[in-house]
Amino acid sequence: QVQLVESGGGLVQAGGSLRLSCAASGSINSIKSMAWSRQTPGSQPQVVASITTGGSTDYAHSVRGRFTISRDNAKNTFYLQMDSLKPEDTAVYFCNAEDGEYYYWGQGTQVTVSS
Repeated sequence: QVQLVESGGGLVQAGGSLRLSCAASGSINSIKSMAWSRQTPGSQPQVVASITTGGSTDYAHSVRGRFTISRDNAKNTFYLQMDSLKPEDTAVYFCNAEDGEYYYWGQGTQVTVSS
């Protein structure tokens, strides 16, 4: 089992930046990849960024060049740096981890970008 706890959401003006953090605990060594997803009301969650244990990253087209996913293995924490934020980035953001058998979700953190 893996437990994920996000922090760092909030309200920011368009053009601003936020950094989300996700602290992982439990069976850390079983994790194969980590990701950030977001969800708006009435929509399915969308993965916006992912990173493998080997360090390979991938981004949704809508955030490429503005968001950066990274990790700190010593702290068992991974991050989503969000720059040049737009009102359409407003959503609940979740951190995710998968171990090849299960897909884990954090509790979510609200990000609101005002215009």
